[in-house]
Amino acid sequence: MARNAPEGTGPMHVPFGHIVANTKWRGSKLLQGMQGKIKIVFEDGLTPVDFYVSSRSCILYVTEADLVAGNGYRKRLVQVRNSSNLQAIVIVEKTQMSEQYFSAIQKFTVLDLGMVLLPVTSQMEASCLIIQLVQEQTKEPSKNPFLSKKRTLMPELSLLRTVQQIPGVGKVKAPLLLQKFPSIQQLSNASIRELEPVVGQAVAQHIHAFFTQPR
Repeated sequence: MARNAPEGTGPMHVPFGHIVANTKWRGSKLLQGMQGKIKIVFEDGLTPVDFYVSSRSCILYVTEADLVAGNGYRKRLVQVRNSSNLQAIVIVEKTQMSEQYFSAIQKFTVLDLGMVLLPVTSQMEASCLIIQLVQEQTKEPSKNPFLSKKRTLMPELSLLRTVQQIPGVGKVKAPLLLQKFPSIQQLSNASIRELEPVVGQAVAQHIHAFFTQPR
């Protein structure tokens, strides 16, 4: 197997249908949830990356403990964001304990860095999500509903999930918003008047406040 670049942010050769995992996750609940469903290859020196799902697609995992501990996770995200070689997804544990810190990482990841973010409530939920990502990556483009116009599953799925996390939006209103405002940039620049016809006045105010409050 080809190793990654010395900085840990270069392309990685990932065998078809496999996931390459940082050895620090060996024995974790996250990996236990994947065993028997996808093939796992462990690799040393992946930092700051936690997993590779394809040669140029990687996952950074932010745990509940990482969020509670402060902003230490930001250095990892910036390091991968600055690599032009990788498409990264950030998976974040949003639990009762870490929920108060979630808005900060969501805004930093999506708005400041332009990266994709998916919240999970547990490592077992994350396992299911990662399995789905790996399985979709292995599909032929013509058979993968998420691969259209050269856009991969991860931005499509993460954008929807990110919009769902905005206060007052949820699973029903998120697709409606994305039909009208197909990117985070367009949504963040929308006025309350532009948002109201789609989601109503109250939710429009929530969305506008989410994007305009100081980070």
